[in-house]
Amino acid sequence: MSIREARVHAKLSSINRTPLPIDLPCDEDGRYLKVSEYFAENVFDIATASEIPESTRAELLAVKKGRTKFKSEHAAVIAKAVLEWATSRGATHFTHWFQPLTGGTAEKHDAFLEIKKGKPIEELSVSKLLQGEPDASSFPHGGSRSTFEARGYTSWDITSPMFLVESTNGLTLCIPTAFVSYRGDALDMKTPLLRSISKIDEVATEFLTIIGEKGVESVSVSAGCEQEYFLVDRSFYFSRPDLVMSGRSVFGSLSAKNQQLEDHYFGAIDERVLAFMQDLDLNLHRLGISSKTRHNEVAPGQFEMAPIFSDANVAADQNQLIMSVIKKVASKHQFEALFHEKPFAGINGSGKHVNWSMSSNTGLNLLEPGTEPHQNHRFLAVIAIICEAVKRHGSALRMGIASAGNDHRLGANEAPPSIISVFLGDTLDKIYRAILDGQSFKPEDSNVLDLGAHQLAELLKDNTDRNRTSPFAFTGNKFEFRAVGSRAAVGFPISILNGAVSSVMAESNLFLKKELATGKSVDEALLLLTKKWMTSSMPVVFNGDGYSDEWVVEAKKRGLPNFRTTPEALQVLLDPKETEFLTAQGIYRAGELKTRFVVLEERYIKMREIEFRSLISMVHQNVVPAALEYKAALLDVMTKLKTVGSDPVVEQDILKKINEVTKLLYATTASLNDSLNSLGHTPETASSIATDLMPMSEAIAQYCNQLEEVIPNDLWSLPKYYDMLFLR
Repeated sequence: MSIREARVHAKLSSINRTPLPIDLPCDEDGRYLKVSEYFAENVFDIATASEIPESTRAELLAVKKGRTKFKSEHAAVIAKAVLEWATSRGATHFTHWFQPLTGGTAEKHDAFLEIKKGKPIEELSVSKLLQGEPDASSFPHGGSRSTFEARGYTSWDITSPMFLVESTNGLTLCIPTAFVSYRGDALDMKTPLLRSISKIDEVATEFLTIIGEKGVESVSVSAGCEQEYFLVDRSFYFSRPDLVMSGRSVFGSLSAKNQQLEDHYFGAIDERVLAFMQDLDLNLHRLGISSKTRHNEVAPGQFEMAPIFSDANVAADQNQLIMSVIKKVASKHQFEALFHEKPFAGINGSGKHVNWSMSSNTGLNLLEPGTEPHQNHRFLAVIAIICEAVKRHGSALRMGIASAGNDHRLGANEAPPSIISVFLGDTLDKIYRAILDGQSFKPEDSNVLDLGAHQLAELLKDNTDRNRTSPFAFTGNKFEFRAVGSRAAVGFPISILNGAVSSVMAESNLFLKKELATGKSVDEALLLLTKKWMTSSMPVVFNGDGYSDEWVVEAKKRGLPNFRTTPEALQVLLDPKETEFLTAQGIYRAGELKTRFVVLEERYIKMREIEFRSLISMVHQNVVPAALEYKAALLDVMTKLKTVGSDPVVEQDILKKINEVTKLLYATTASLNDSLNSLGHTPETASSIATDLMPMSEAIAQYCNQLEEVIPNDLWSLPKYYDMLFLR
């Protein structure tokens, strides 16, 4: 089969596929089970596992909340209980499941099988539950150790439930763990995240205690990570080397209709896609992941799912699991799921909106405004603290979301800009400005929307709108960190956000103690604190259009940083002044930050090199041959026309255009190849890629697109945007 025939075959395969039916869970009588009846059936949680005695459970929950220390006898009980639970369901192996600095997850499987006194038994020892020793030599470490220092450790995270992963021929018990070096430095996403959560717990609990909240023993960070993705038929995916190699199309001409009619967003879900979504939900629910929302996104072929909030550490683990399950289920339905932030140029890319809040053990959401937010002094102070945190540490927050993929998306009229700002909405903005002006705030008479139609139910207007152009927006009772990339491991940006907030909150605690000691009431002290931080942080508050050119100019006047590329943003990691808030609180060690700089910069360079190599190869293997073949066909027609005395005006014009574009394409590709081969690895390499090589690659993409639009369809061997985005 020729390459062109393969493209035709791929089209036929895609359009002739039928929705894949799934077996919905039923009981012995054939009754369909409710989701609540099989939810988390593949999860072992110490809070609910029936295999754990109640007396032990109480002690374990106290450990989980940080009230007491973990005892060896606790581990013995859990090891025995989880072994019985997992093997009774058919599991034969276990693994310490962790998140190295690759941005994904890692696992090494060990059998439960042991030989004792010559007889085979199933066993999960205490030591193997608590600690593993993977070979750390091939994981990213940023030069933090010598090549021969291969040892690393995984340490069980008691706060994140264990779970079973199903495969075609069995199940594996996954034990969420941290991953550290031989010397105890974090080589993963989880360890700093856990440290930051502990710090928030410490300072926020103290904050609530200072202002007189009763019964508060702990404060947890909650997160809900929305996940956007594209689905492409696998037959097209494997016909595009760039998608396979880099996750994005390095060139491609837009179809006449893409997203400009805005009809895909929240539109009726295609039957085959819906079958995939239903299968996805089934798998996620069995893993205890509360997949709540599913819908079409803005771009054709783009979709989104969103879970219910959970503790930030669990949410980070579950988001990694979500991406893995999406990939697995998509493959089953003959799709390939793309998590790249910009897989297709000219249409919307994908993000991962991280919804973030803090809650006490008493059920108090610190970001809940109540019915009268202007009189809720605690709430106003907390929001002011967060605004100050973003104002001070916006550079670090931007660094925390930096990646080669996100550089394509941020500021591209579809996603928040690379300028980190805070959206508060009209109501909160008016309240804070009244406080700063020393005036009283008067709420509007009614928050009921008049729809002008008595057949419709009355709608209550929220205190804030939803600004999709803001990278960090208050959305009712939480902040939505919208600028996080769709492939990101969310533990990294959440740890930085936690650290930024906890550092300002620790200062606030000292301020409140001082003011209360002078005889001021709690409300008076909170009002002074609110005024202090809002006076400082107002430059970072922006409620307008973050996509506008005017905002870029205005942000510069306000002194807000604007790192347009990843190499720029990563320099923050090398500036002790910018990262002191993380090291001083023990969230990251100085060496761990250096490690992350080296790893992230190296990853940026490698990702771009892969993209450039893919682009150069496809130009030589696909685009130029198609152009030459079309030129030969045109010359043949021109010769025949001249033999009969006809003037080949049209053919000459087409040939001239193709010839000009092909020459430019070939020359620019050669320049990119030369630049790539002579690149080397110096401190300027990443910056050179961003400023010099990326513009070359974008010019090459434009030349390819021009040829794609003119070369006949039957001569073009690669699947087009039309194929990949619309045929399923």
